[in-house]
Amino acid sequence: MALFTKEEALHYHSTGRKGKIEVVPVKPCVTQKQLSMAYSPGVAEACLAIADDATKSYEYTGRGNLVGVVSNGTAVLGLGNIGPAAGKPVMEGKGVLFKVFADVDVFDINLDSNDPDQICEITKALEPTFGGINLEDIKAPECFYIEEKLKKEMNIPVFHDDQHGTAIVTAAGMMNALEISGKQAKDLRVVVSGAGAAAIACTNLYRGMGVAFENIAMFDSRGHINKGRTDLNEFKQQYATEVEYASLGDAMKGADVFLGLSKGGVVSKDMVKSMSDNCPIIFACANPNPEITYDDAKEARPDCIMGTGRSDYPNQVNNVLGFPFIFRGALDCEATAITEEMKIAAAQALADLAKEETPKYVCEAFGVDTLEFGIDYVIPKALDLRLIEHVSVAVAKAAMDGGVARKKLDLDEYKISLRTRIADSAARIGTFVESYNLDL
Repeated sequence: MALFTKEEALHYHSTGRKGKIEVVPVKPCVTQKQLSMAYSPGVAEACLAIADDATKSYEYTGRGNLVGVVSNGTAVLGLGNIGPAAGKPVMEGKGVLFKVFADVDVFDINLDSNDPDQICEITKALEPTFGGINLEDIKAPECFYIEEKLKKEMNIPVFHDDQHGTAIVTAAGMMNALEISGKQAKDLRVVVSGAGAAAIACTNLYRGMGVAFENIAMFDSRGHINKGRTDLNEFKQQYATEVEYASLGDAMKGADVFLGLSKGGVVSKDMVKSMSDNCPIIFACANPNPEITYDDAKEARPDCIMGTGRSDYPNQVNNVLGFPFIFRGALDCEATAITEEMKIAAAQALADLAKEETPKYVCEAFGVDTLEFGIDYVIPKALDLRLIEHVSVAVAKAAMDGGVARKKLDLDEYKISLRTRIADSAARIGTFVESYNLDL
């Protein structure tokens, strides 16, 4: 049952101030002296300091807390190529999530261009404005090219959340699923339905966890990706195998893991029944309808560890568990990039949090008495306010350990400051985080 009507959704976006975000000053400007410092002539002091030392832009401007959400609207949610203007409500929504969950400010940049090099040129030219770039809703395969080129040419973090957000969250779930099942990553046989940006990024991260290439079977809309096919782009070719599976069902026989980033209804109960013994892992992430429903998967295999993109079932694969806190950590240590090690650190932090005692307010938010680590709780809930402390600290530590942080943080002090920061932000803007200090 839908939580809202079409009319309610449109009213939400149009009532009062249009859209979902606004820019507000953070310094007083009510006296002549303050006005003179905010603009001319006092602003010249900040300008000259930055002219002498470019890194001072992080000290005297909001750059260090500002992320550019860049999109051309070619792959918007489940809506497809609807263009940059129609995609803008989503980009504003991304800004809301950044702000509410991690106190990160956002300008959404909606580009009327389908030329990957032009998008790179424009985005690169914006570097002095931002502390990081979040690429969003850009279709494959262009998104791979754009991200890789910008990562090489820019000296601030560039992160395509459509790829890596899902990868990090499902990797966290897989880490805990391995612990529960007693299996090891190197022994897993993984079947992937979908070969777009998210599917390939997930599979790349799983390989970083130790999954063997020869144990991966990836499917696109035309079938299994194998060496005999001549219609594969360079990104799909990297997962072409010598072995050829006749169908998705054929590949799933004995498989330990199913990852779905394709379309609803492509997996049957019999296919789930045919998976390996002892807690098969299923992440059916197609939205709004997963590749197989939670109820059908659990009926077929009550021991399966099942996650979907839906909030009304256990183990929701929700990117908001990752991107706000990843950028928070990267911005605070002034990282020049988001590395594979930082992604793995974020996934491990999520996995670890799911094993801690869940606060009462989280249980109440989801209408349950308890949430305890096990097959139906391997991924923490998005409303767990401890996420910022766990994930952001882990990301900052990985950045410092990996040599991509320009600023060294005392991690104990940093953790405390994050708790204070998000509470202060909630007080300013008014969010669900008002209860932050009540039950941690």
